[in-house]
Amino acid sequence: MRKLLAVLLVVLIVLAPLPARAGVPGPPEKAGAAAPGTLLAQAAKPASGKPAAAAVAKPSLDGLDAFVAQEMKNWKVPGVAVAVVKDGQVILSKGYGYRDVDKQLPVTPQTLFAIGSITKSFTVTALGLLADEGKLDWDKPVREYLPEFRLYDSVANEHMTPRDLVTHRSGLPRHDALWYNSTFTRREMVERLRYLEPSKDFRSAWQYNNLMFLTAGYLAGQLAGTSWEELVRARIFGPLGMTGSNFSVTDSEKSPDFAQPYATVKEEIKKIPFRGIDEMAPAGAINSNIEDMSRYLLFHLSQGKYGDKQLLSATNAQQMQSPQMVIQGALRYPEIGHSAYGMAFVVSSYRGHKMVQHGGAIDGFIALLTFLPQDNIGVVVLTNSTVRQLPNIITYNVFDRLLGAEPAPWSVRLKEQQKKEEESEEEAKKKGYTPRKEGTQPSHPLADYAGDYEHPGYGVATIALAEDKAGLKLTYNRLTSPLKHFHYDVFEVPEDPLDPFEKTKVQFLMSVNGDIDRVLVPLEPNVKEIVFARRAEKQMRERSFLEPLAGEYVLGATTVSVTLKGEDTLVLVVPGQPPYELVPARGLTFDLKGLTGFSIEFKRDAPGAVTEAVFYQPNGTFVAKRK
Repeated sequence: MRKLLAVLLVVLIVLAPLPARAGVPGPPEKAGAAAPGTLLAQAAKPASGKPAAAAVAKPSLDGLDAFVAQEMKNWKVPGVAVAVVKDGQVILSKGYGYRDVDKQLPVTPQTLFAIGSITKSFTVTALGLLADEGKLDWDKPVREYLPEFRLYDSVANEHMTPRDLVTHRSGLPRHDALWYNSTFTRREMVERLRYLEPSKDFRSAWQYNNLMFLTAGYLAGQLAGTSWEELVRARIFGPLGMTGSNFSVTDSEKSPDFAQPYATVKEEIKKIPFRGIDEMAPAGAINSNIEDMSRYLLFHLSQGKYGDKQLLSATNAQQMQSPQMVIQGALRYPEIGHSAYGMAFVVSSYRGHKMVQHGGAIDGFIALLTFLPQDNIGVVVLTNSTVRQLPNIITYNVFDRLLGAEPAPWSVRLKEQQKKEEESEEEAKKKGYTPRKEGTQPSHPLADYAGDYEHPGYGVATIALAEDKAGLKLTYNRLTSPLKHFHYDVFEVPEDPLDPFEKTKVQFLMSVNGDIDRVLVPLEPNVKEIVFARRAEKQMRERSFLEPLAGEYVLGATTVSVTLKGEDTLVLVVPGQPPYELVPARGLTFDLKGLTGFSIEFKRDAPGAVTEAVFYQPNGTFVAKRK
């Protein structure tokens, strides 16, 4: 799942971003030139509501265009959009490179990019607006607002508040595979939270979790009596004049000016499909441009005020920008201070200046919004690439320029960090280090592994024979990946940078009767493997299939009966014992609910009539003849 986690919704860019596996090869040489865009002092109405002053003196950003162009080449990023605000004015709003490499279309200030988890701050802003109206108490249990809300941990279940939802202290790790490319509705995902194992005690540690923000957005919609999208559109987009922004990549593709998503495969640029995450929208589905995002940045720099109107109370705006939960981690660079999480913003410092920021990542896009509230400076960087380093490099360089500081060598540092990690991985490959046990074989014919397997939280994973019958394939959440034998009953998804399940290993388990009945998939590395149990064929819950199995069976001196309960359940009745529900297993075999190692298999004669039932028990196997 490493690749999946690398491309998921959020990449928190707090200190140095995680290293990319490789840079995105850039467009032709002329791509380094800036696309149309101008230095602005009047692109957005000042947060103070006063007329914009004359343009800020350009020397403070002298050389920035050349710097951005050079770093795009260094990191091989196709397109970048940058907005800079200072003292209530937009002083830069500009596109660089290409939004579409094949068509040589330039990035402009109106080009739409996915902003990923920067969306989370919109969700908290919407909740803050509801709190201002008395519709929400940040510290009242979520269950008082959402009766269907349940968690695995009983303490968290009873005490989780909206503030906990938006500060990443639920005790749950990411569990991102549940929603990634899923067909679950928002309500269904909220209802499945009860089956997700935590990895920490409630409120004991900061652990990023997108599903909690999905729940927060769902809650906001319920309290407002509308959808999350309508709430954000009416209460945030509208008042701020964010006319270009939307909630779905489907809408972006209908726009006349949008960026294509790109990834890198063996040093070659690849245009990849848009990743639709509409149901997870409150956690990261907004698409926007730097003109709109500069307005949003000014709004938060002014602590909830835009123009001459206080949209969000200063109290709630300040809470978003104030530490709520410590983010564990050692200091790596002298310019960056320790970090904490506010409410959808990371709170840290840059060269001794308070810094508030949040990054976002979804397939083919990396974004970063950062501001220094005490200096009234802010930067938004949007890119159509999987290279995570560039937004930080540009942002910190702008801060250095506007603070009058000697520029820190961020690009050199991050290149060196990336190089060391790539060399380490390459060394392991050259030395042949692998946990694989050579010379082993699967315990069963490949066809025996095929079937549907289900987890109450994660849903259904399907294992099928590959087209060539020489391997298997895994389908989960509309994603299908090949499975090659690794060792024993462990199979692995082959190396493929474009496969979200790249290098994922799945392990099949068997029952005491020797049947493959479970598959373990490491979808969340911070808890034990997610166990999917084999799901019986659909017909085993149909009356037409079950009715012929009902009847009386003679077992020695005892007559037992099998009856049909309702339309879809068989019940075994043994004299002097409580009834046992028969749980469909496979074929004509059913397990006795509540008993380990007990099952019953019905047998048919050549014409198809049921003639006997075989009882498999820990103390032996017994045949019962049908009356």
